[in-house]
Parts: sequence; structure tokens; C-alpha cells
Amino acid sequence: MEYNGAPIKGSVFLSCSKEKHYSREVILPQHALLHIFDGELRVHYGTQEKVYNSGDTVLIPRNQLCRLAKYPVGEKQFTSISILFPEEQLRKHFEPHMGGKHTGHLKIAHHPLLESLFNSLRPYFSMHEELPADLAALKIDETITILKRVDQQTSQVLATFDEPGKIDLGEYMEQHYMYNLPLEKFGYLTGRSLTTFKKDFKHIYQTTPGKWLTQKRLELAHYQIFVQKKKVSDVYLDTGFENLSHFSFAFKKQYGYNPTTAK
Repeated sequence: MEYNGAPIKGSVFLSCSKEKHYSREVILPQHALLHIFDGELRVHYGTQEKVYNSGDTVLIPRNQLCRLAKYPVGEKQFTSISILFPEEQLRKHFEPHMGGKHTGHLKIAHHPLLESLFNSLRPYFSMHEELPADLAALKIDETITILKRVDQQTSQVLATFDEPGKIDLGEYMEQHYMYNLPLEKFGYLTGRSLTTFKKDFKHIYQTTPGKWLTQKRLELAHYQIFVQKKKVSDVYLDTGFENLSHFSFAFKKQYGYNPTTAK
């Protein structure tokens, strides 16, 4: 989640955008709650896409790899408010063993208590000064209390404090290869050190992660450009390349022609 230029009040953020805002890879170090006042939010995690609209509230677990795209709708700009949950504050409400594995984002049903909470937070962003730390902590405690009341599944997410455990590397990479991450981060998210990640990867694929990732990303890009007829400028970031020149060079080296030759 990107907050560059967003009004910040401690662990509470207000996000506004008049035009489409597209994020790169997002991995939050803390659980976060996001409420959309206006606009549309598209969340890509793995090979899935979820779409959230005005009035929706979403709980985003920590260490979940995703991309976000925010769209204004009609005459209104995209506007949302987000709350980050510091671990030390969560531990006051939950025992560590209460947590569980949750993949993707958790949409929370509309509830008057949530509506009242978000409406109470919005006026703080007309202030020029920082929200007092004790007041911010109170609002976070209030948020946790409300979530426990309106949706029991939120407790399973918020009570998760452990680092990522060792998971099936092949399955994870097949679903997340299009994300532009350092190998160290792929290792962390699959519960491995960099050395173990490379060793396990070579055992599964009989090649290096770098070569495999480039091949998979180019295959996906080729399909999106020549079959789905997407623009090159819309494809190279979605398929995990750092910039357009790097993508064009790798594409021509692989296929012998430029990606812009697509009709």
C-alpha cells in the first residue's frame, strides 16, 4: 500500500486520487484495514483479482503480496481511509495461538458500527497538526473492538504474529512469478533463507530463479500482447519487469522481434 503524499495521522491514512493510481508490489509489515468512501479498488494477489467499491471495508493481512489499482468513479475522486495495527497493540487484545492462515484479503460486511467509526475519523484530516498518539491508540483499540464484534474471522487475521512459515515453493512461485521482488523477499515469503530458496528452487526447476523468472514473465507478456491485445506499456509492469527498456531488450532477445510489432 502506498501512502506517498497521503495525509497521515499516526497509523491512520487518508488516500485521495483524481486519476488512476497504480501501485507496484505491496507487502505490508502490519495488518491493515481499508475503507473506501468513493471509487473502485482492484487488488491483484497471485493469479486472482478482487474488486472493491464505495462503502466496502477490507482487512489486508501482513506479508500478503499484492498490487493495488485505485480508480475514481464518475465525478468523484477515489477516497479511502486506512488503519495500520501495531503488533504491540494487537497483543493486548489477542493471544498469539488465536491466529490462523488467511490467503488474500478479507471483505467485511457493512455494519453501522464500522460506518460510525470511519465517519468519526474523516474530520481529523482537516487538522494541520498530528493526531495525538494517545488518541490514535484509542481509535485503533476501538477499531479492533468493533472488528471482533462484527466479524469473527478478523480475529484469526489480527492474531497472526508469526513470520511466514515454510510453504510449497513451486506452488507459490507459479502464482507469484509476475511480481518484481528480490530473491531474498521470495525466500522470506516462502519461509526460507536465500541459500535454501536457491537450493530448493534448483531442485524443483533444474535451473536458476533468475532464468526461470525471466522466461515465465516473457511468456506471460507475449500472451497478453499478441493474444489479449494489450498495450506494451500496460504489460511490462504487470509481468514483473523493472522498466520498458529492460523488457523490450529481453523480449527481442527471446523472440527475435520487438513487442511493439503486435497489431
